[in-house]
Amino acid sequence: MTNSPTILVFDSGLGGLTVLREVVAARPDAHYTYVADDAFFPYGHHSEDEIIARVVPLMGELIATHKPDLVVIACNTMSVSVMSHLRAAYRVPFVGTVPAIKPACAQSKTRRVSVLGTKATVKREYTQALIRDHSQGCEVTLVGSPELATLAEAALSGTTVDDSDIFAELKPCFVGNPEDTTARTDTIVLACTHYPLLLDRMERLAPWPVQWIDPAPAIARRVSDLLGPYGCGIAQTGAEMIFTSNRAHGLSATLTPFFGGRAVA
Repeated sequence: MTNSPTILVFDSGLGGLTVLREVVAARPDAHYTYVADDAFFPYGHHSEDEIIARVVPLMGELIATHKPDLVVIACNTMSVSVMSHLRAAYRVPFVGTVPAIKPACAQSKTRRVSVLGTKATVKREYTQALIRDHSQGCEVTLVGSPELATLAEAALSGTTVDDSDIFAELKPCFVGNPEDTTARTDTIVLACTHYPLLLDRMERLAPWPVQWIDPAPAIARRVSDLLGPYGCGIAQTGAEMIFTSNRAHGLSATLTPFFGGRAVA
């Protein structure tokens, strides 16, 4: 491993920026290539077979072009569908993003946890297995949101998104008696990397306070562990953003904070 590794972060759109932000903070020594597969967005509307057929060959092209030292799959729907296929096909290390059910259930006091994800993520067998293995006696409510990822993408791109539209996607997560703090949902897993883009608004719209579980910090720690130690004196390296539709991103000022202040090519 060189002192300046290349990390490729791959998502269906802009949601993976929430993971990228944490990874950049953990590894400022790396060069970053962010690929948004907007030509296939949103992944939550596709079947598992369609995602596998799309991602496996596309990842081969990206690895050949960018030669990453490590790939982050910054998408829950993709990770629960295709990670085993990617690891079988390519030698580069992959770090995925899966619903953080285990830590959510471990910390829940009321034993009521909701998992907010795309329709595809919540119905995958991988997610069901996480609940079977790690629910620790919690009542886990799966909420498949049809539109929240699209709303988050639109909001980051500068489109006005109404609170009512966000709340409609969020409301099914809140289960139990609103007046009984011991018998209502107290923890929500954000099982789509797009959702933290709207976290400030979701916190404001929530009918009662809950803990929101974002896996991005844990992903960043895993990436750093796999890459190994680095020298603190290394200069900040570059960043580029690619859309598979080949459109220009036109979001430089918006993107810069996610890339740790780097100018995005």
